Formats: sequence, C-alpha cells, structure tokens
Amino acid sequence: MPSDVSVDNESVAMERVRNIGIMAHIDAGKTTTTERILYYTGRTHKMGEVHEGDTEMDWMAQERERGITITSAATTCFWREHRIDIIDTPGHVDFTAEVERALRILDGGIVIFSGVEMVESQSETVWRQADHYHIPRIAFVNKLDRVESSYVETLDMIEERLGVVVVPLQLPYRDEDRRLRGMVDLLSRRMIVWDEDSKGEHYELRPVPGAIAGDVEHYRERMIERVADADDRVMEEYLTSGDVAPASFHAALRHACIDRGYVPVLGGSAFHNQGVQPLLDAVLRYLPSPLDVPPVRDVESGESREASPDEPFSALAFKVVTDQYAGRLVFVRVYSGRVKAGGHAFNRSTGKGMRITKIFRMHANQRTPLTRMQAGDIAAVVGSTPISTGDTLCDKEHPILLEKIEFPEPVVFIAIEPRTEAEQGILNEALEKLALEDPTFRVRFDETTNQTVIAGMGELHLEVLMRRLREELGVIAHVGEPQVAYHETLSESITVEGTFDQQIGGRGQYAHVIVELSPLARGNGFSFTDKAQETDIPRKYRSAIESGVRETLTNGPLAGYPLADIGATLIGGSNHPVDSSEVAFRAAVAVAIHKAYSVGNFDLLEPIMEGEVVTPGEYLGEVLEDLARRRGEIRELRSRETVQIAYVAVPLAETFGYATRLRSLTQGRAMYTLRVTRYEVVPVGMREKIIKSRGY
Repeated sequence: MPSDVSVDNESVAMERVRNIGIMAHIDAGKTTTTERILYYTGRTHKMGEVHEGDTEMDWMAQERERGITITSAATTCFWREHRIDIIDTPGHVDFTAEVERALRILDGGIVIFSGVEMVESQSETVWRQADHYHIPRIAFVNKLDRVESSYVETLDMIEERLGVVVVPLQLPYRDEDRRLRGMVDLLSRRMIVWDEDSKGEHYELRPVPGAIAGDVEHYRERMIERVADADDRVMEEYLTSGDVAPASFHAALRHACIDRGYVPVLGGSAFHNQGVQPLLDAVLRYLPSPLDVPPVRDVESGESREASPDEPFSALAFKVVTDQYAGRLVFVRVYSGRVKAGGHAFNRSTGKGMRITKIFRMHANQRTPLTRMQAGDIAAVVGSTPISTGDTLCDKEHPILLEKIEFPEPVVFIAIEPRTEAEQGILNEALEKLALEDPTFRVRFDETTNQTVIAGMGELHLEVLMRRLREELGVIAHVGEPQVAYHETLSESITVEGTFDQQIGGRGQYAHVIVELSPLARGNGFSFTDKAQETDIPRKYRSAIESGVRETLTNGPLAGYPLADIGATLIGGSNHPVDSSEVAFRAAVAVAIHKAYSVGNFDLLEPIMEGEVVTPGEYLGEVLEDLARRRGEIRELRSRETVQIAYVAVPLAETFGYATRLRSLTQGRAMYTLRVTRYEVVPVGMREKIIKSRGY
C-alpha cells in the first residue's frame, strides 16, 4: 500500500544528489548488491535475498520466482548527507529496453562484474550502451568469496575487452584456504574487515597483512600513476613528495572518471555483506551530480538549459507503468526548473497542456507523495492527459524538445487470439496497456492472415508479458508458436515511375513520381534523398512522398515482411497546378514501389544472434554438435577454470527451445547469453520454406 503521508522533496543541495543505475550481466549479483545498499543506508530494515524471493527491488511475482530482474525499479536512499536515486536494471538481454531507458536519464552508473565469470557478453553490451550515453561508471567486482574468483584477472579483462583505463582502489586479502577475509584500501594502506554478526553493517580498519604487503605497494603505485597521468597537479605532488594527499587523489580521479572515462574499481562479496560501504563512498566521491553533466539541449534549436531549479521547467518521461492505485504512473527525470503537485506543464511532444495532478517518490512499487519536484529529481507523476515514453514536459512559455529514447526493433512475434469473439475488445485493450508500458512490445493486425500479432525481444520477453496479461490484467488468450521477425531487402538498384491520375469526389487527382531504390549496407535501415526539381514537384509535397515511401515499404513482395537497408531517392516527376495533392503523391509513390516489387530482385534477411555458451568441459562436444545442427558458427573457444566458453553466432530461428535443450544436454549446468546483433541473407533453401509458410 502507498504511504498516505505527503512529504516535501528532501531539501538536498544539487551537488549532493547522485542519479545512478546499477547494471550487470544476469546473475552477477546486481539485485543482491542493491539490497545491501538499501539495508546499510537505512532504507530497509531487512536484507532481501534473490534465492529466498523476498527482495525489495524485484517485487513482481515473476521476478521473485525466476530470480531475475524483469523491470527496472527506482528507489532513493541517503548516505553521508547525500541523496542517491538508484535504478536497478535487468541483466537479461530480452529486457534491454529497460536498461536503454534508464541509461538515457542517468548521470552515472555502477557496473557489477562477477569475479568468477568476469566480463560476460551482456556486461559488454551494457557497457557499450553506457558508452553511447557518455555515462561515467564505477566497477564493482563481486563474488570474491568464491574460491575460483580472480580480482586481478577481472581487472585485466575489463581493460582488454572494454578498452578502458581501470583504477583499482582495493585489493582482496584471502587466507591460506583462499577465503576472503577483507579488502585492502590501497590509498590508506588499511584492510577493511566486515563484522559477520552485524551482517556487515559494522567494519574495522586493520594493518595490511605482511603476506600481501608487496602486492599492495605494487598496485598502489600503479593506481597513483594512472591518476597522475590524468592530472598534472597529482603528477607534480607525487614526483615531489613520493605520495599524494587523499583530497588531491579523490579530486583528480573524480575529474578523470567524469571527463575522461577512467573507471575506479572496487571489490567484495555482496552476498556475504563485504565491500558495499566503500562502494557507496566511491559513488559520492567519483560519480557526477546533476551539476556535473552537460546541460540538456533542444533537438530543434540547439538551445541549452542548465541544471538549475531557477531555469524554466523541463523533464523527460522515460517509463510508463499501470499502477493499481494511481492509474497511469509516468516516471520522469527533471532536468531544469521545478513544478508543484497540482501545477501545470506543457507536453511539447504532443503539443497539449496538462496538469501534474500527483508527484511521487518511488521505492520499487511503493509510493510516497511529494509536494513538488525540481531539477535533478527522478520522480513519478500522474498527469491530467496521457504521457508516453520519450515525451518532453516543459514550461509552455519556454518550450524545449528533448531527444527521444531510441529502442531496438522487436525480433520475435506470435499470433494471439481471444477465447471467443466477444472477448476481442477486452484483449485489445489489455494489449494496448502492455504496449504503453513497454516500447519494445508491439501489437498489430496482420491483414494477410487476419490475426492479431504481438512482437517482442525474445521468447522470455513474450512469455513474461503473456503471464502478466493473464495474472495482472485477467485476460486469457490463445497464443501461437514464436515466429521470427524477418526483413526483406533489395539486392540491386532499380528506378521506377508511378502515376496517379483519377477523379475522386468530382475533383481530379494527379501526381507523377520517379523514384530510385537502392540497397544499403546491413544495419542502415531506411534513408530518403530528395533530388527532384521544385518545378517538377513543389516542396510542399516532399514530406508526403517520404511518408508514402515509408508506409509502402512496411509490406515486402516476398512474404509481406517490412523492407530494411534500402535507400529511396526522389529523382523527378510532375504535378498539376490544380489537381495535385498530398493524397495523390502518396498514391503515386505506392504505384511506383509496387512496380519495383514486380520487377526488382529482393532478398530475405534473418536476425543473427551472437553471444556465449558457458559449459562444463565434459559436455563441450555435445554442445558444439547441437550448435552446428542449428546453423551455428563457433567464433572462438576459451577455457576458464572448469568451464569452456564458446563465442557463437547463430540464426534466431534456430534458438527457439534452446534453453530446454541446453539444460538436458548438460544436466542443467550450462548457461548462455545471446543477443540479436545484425541481419543476414537467408540461405536459398530456407528462404523458399519461409515464403511458403507465409502463404506467398
């Protein structure tokens, strides 16, 4: 139940605010670390455990049952007079949209690596996503309690695989049985030892054990030299005195982390309550406040807006959820200005005014009402008119349009139908609710098969949504087998003409276009180039022509799949001073493209997944044999401790049911992570089979 007590926004100066995300490969310990953070900051009074299904942040029934994070959850905690707004993101590739939208609005991040598995494929994917948004990061090497873990190897692998400068701040100390006894702070030359009886809440500083004194000096020197490379004052201080004052070191590393992409690294074992407090200290020391990140810009005018409560209001909606108490709840990041509950805002994306009826501070699925929100805040709002993911909210007198969030296209689809025709409306309404929340979930009606088709990022993604449809929305439907979202493309350039010349409603309609269609490199999507003369086609019709091309290319000639990697160039045409219209030019474009469909050469493209399969060595032969049967390509094989890691590429169509098959081959001991990375031409034999299955 939500709190009934309305509180004002905690009056924390903006330089004491940190908006961070916690991200990692699945099963690296992300949610466990978040639970420890909430406990030590006093946000919760009991540690939730993933294996016991009682975590705060994984609050959905499915998350607790599966032991994975499905939806990103927001919370707020306080540490050393700073406010930390945290978003715990999923690690599974099917829920990559949750990571994408969190990264779009965050200022910094903690990336958690397992000291056993080290840098895994999804760790790399998340890292590249954060690179795209220029987000400063801290790394935390988890699971150092495990005998087979290696902190130093993980450091080397982060540098090698991710191409970054790492600055290790700690070194683990193990006893002769390789049990983790504490983490040595390299700067202070002190070992931190956590008290088991207080669940790690209390800890003490001890001298560095003689057994690792040499290693500590080696890594301490390396740490200071790396920071000195980024800061001349630290370099001068180090060369002059042979050491660096802590204040100088922290200031220099903060600058290097925020402006130069250096990565401070800490370690520990979240499950055994070791290492979390220094991680929180590092968040405050090295990650940016809202004042340290560049000002937001209007995508149309380029005008910038500073992160200040005194600037005009601007915010970006990054997530929509259906709340059983508040209805439609919208998560927003406020970049500038302030607004009160009950105050007015302008939705620049829709051009409509609105009232912010309620504002909440969120803790997973729990809500605390706020009287206002301001620059630097992440909050949830209820609006008087609908707000969608990616919408910009602002002051009507000072409008600004912020960059939208880009989401990957769905790659798997299934047909869905109600139990009876009478329930079709209820099903449509429920699917619409799910689509509003999840931008990678699409719903459309396929006219060729007369079916409602839903699309998502993978089998698990759609399975989770169908269960939500049943359990949360009370709608039971029949679903088909998963299908691949193929694309079609042109294999060689072609120039076509289209003319539309008819009487509609007593008035003539005339348009004539000449369009060249040409193939683009894989992954380039669609491009439109305008080379027509103003005398041939007036400029006022160009946008209608472009949208006409886009609409027609959604249904390809081979099997009705959308076209991709195709460029359209408007070369010329003609118009009539009275009879030409936007409608006529759209129709002429459709005529031209359908001509291309009948005479051009087209290919079918299939999504290819890349990633890794991790298996105990004794099952490697069976695993590789099975992958070969699935048209899989083995890119690389690596040995690590007792396991073999196969880096593979395999068509998405061949991965349905793979989780079950891999479990049976390896007695449940293998795991895999695969993600769609590109599209490739389907082999000829497969192509005919796919086209026939579509009824073409």
